[in-house]
Amino acid sequence: MAGGGGNMESGEPDFQIAPMIDVLLVMLIFFMTITSAQVLRVDKNVLLPVAPNSSRKDNSRAEAIINIRWEAESRKAVFTFQDRPYLAAADFVQELRQVREASAAQLSGDQNPNFRVVIRGDRELPAVHVSQAMNAAAEAGIADISFSTSNRD
Repeated sequence: MAGGGGNMESGEPDFQIAPMIDVLLVMLIFFMTITSAQVLRVDKNVLLPVAPNSSRKDNSRAEAIINIRWEAESRKAVFTFQDRPYLAAADFVQELRQVREASAAQLSGDQNPNFRVVIRGDRELPAVHVSQAMNAAAEAGIADISFSTSNRD
């Protein structure tokens, strides 16, 4: 009987490393793609507030990121959601609702069913703009809201 590799005299299959390397490379590419897609949603111009006792977020849940950048020269806030800037939080409520509904449709058995919004507000941002982002999330049907901070300056 023909076998699929290995030493025929001892009956023990040889360990083949080439298929394992192929699988590892595919997994590496997958995780790099997922990570870079999440990083692209983060606005590097937002200077986060410092909270020394902050904790790491739970990555097992689907989430949307709202960036709020404070432009000191013009004294106005710029909301960024899905890589598009908005002048008011109410302008992206419909898009936020669509992202939540699409996430619920793609939910698998091992994921947390609670959809979360992460608000990344600039440290100089007046609180009224954070409140507007929270209201937009509430209008989209999202009750779970987290705030992004840095644990050091």
